[in-house]
Amino acid sequence: MRTPPPAPRIRSAPHAPARSPAAAASAPFAELEKATAGLTPPFAVVDLDALRANAREMTGRGNGKPVRLASKSLRCRALITEVLRLPGFAGILAFTLPEALWLAERAEDVLVGYPTTDPEALRRLASDETLAARVTIMIDSVEHLDHVTSVIGHDGPPVRVCLDLDASLRLWGGRVHLGMRRSPLHSPAQARELARAVVARRRFRLVGLMSYEGQIAGVGDDQPGPRAARAALRLVQRVSARELARRRADAIRAVRSVADLEFVNGGGTGSLHTTSAEAAVTELGAGSGLYAPALFDHYRAFTPYPAAFFVLPVVRRPAPRHVTVLGGGWTASGPAGADRLPVPVWPPGLRLLPREGAGEVQTPLAGEAADALRLGDRVWFRHAKAGELCERVDRLHLVAGGRIVDEVATYRGEGHAFL
Repeated sequence: MRTPPPAPRIRSAPHAPARSPAAAASAPFAELEKATAGLTPPFAVVDLDALRANAREMTGRGNGKPVRLASKSLRCRALITEVLRLPGFAGILAFTLPEALWLAERAEDVLVGYPTTDPEALRRLASDETLAARVTIMIDSVEHLDHVTSVIGHDGPPVRVCLDLDASLRLWGGRVHLGMRRSPLHSPAQARELARAVVARRRFRLVGLMSYEGQIAGVGDDQPGPRAARAALRLVQRVSARELARRRADAIRAVRSVADLEFVNGGGTGSLHTTSAEAAVTELGAGSGLYAPALFDHYRAFTPYPAAFFVLPVVRRPAPRHVTVLGGGWTASGPAGADRLPVPVWPPGLRLLPREGAGEVQTPLAGEAADALRLGDRVWFRHAKAGELCERVDRLHLVAGGRIVDEVATYRGEGHAFL
């Protein structure tokens, strides 16, 4: 394996006194404005004090089980390194194999959360004993085994494999499907049969099982809207959590009857407190709660501190109570809707226009606060989803204790666009 680049390390940053979640909604902006006064927008900021507080909250809900850090939620190597130094975090959950190989030059435990068909990356993994010992790939079918074998052949160091157990709720013989369509591997019997297929091939080593309950972890149970809709969502989530806990435990027993497992991964930011209660789960997976994007404002079980922001300049004043900022169309992935749009948060009292939303090169905003803004003034936004912000900027300005303490590269800033 080639000599890895130096591990990024964030310069020493003071630990400011913790703020209450309620105070976090408004108090930081005066400090952040002052700290970043010398920067020219657009730029992105991470509040390290808030991020560290979120990390403590997440590991607290993990009830002593280690949290494997989801790299897609940060997309910044320096911050990944920083978080992995905090108590309660261990290992990385990557989103592509090329990214995992890059991170594994320094990290010793990287699980790729999604299947890969990348031939170049697979050949590199299979030909390097160090990488093969550090990186685990994800599969959910014999078809995956066949494809990987067709790329890397039958001889060489064993490739570490994790099974992806589907966590969706299926009712009435599968006629009703609630949750993501993530994996065909749903029943304990299917998991056992795939485990047998893995251990029958000498090029693979079965080391783990994973299941991600996105319908619980990724959907807030206190969404705006009709009370009846919230009640229905909570009911579905309770039913799904009970069903998954039983099925996951059965699947793990079935797989362990075939092979020893090093780990069983489950959960997400929104379900750490429930998934950690399952005895069969040995580790958790999460990351979005560190930045606490806008989609995480609607959970009853926890209230994170907003920690990641981007800042745009006012460039037009088209009408009374209206301003226009440069750029802003940094929409998030998922089903198209208003909740995927960035949220203007400072100055308070600004809102997107329903007919225009967030634009590619400019975004109009309305509200009483607009009349106090002049050309060149700043508007602070929160992104809807966590790490996708970093695909728009090449660096993050880190603020702690009321001052900028470092400037670190995102994946994009280091020349990588993994997905």
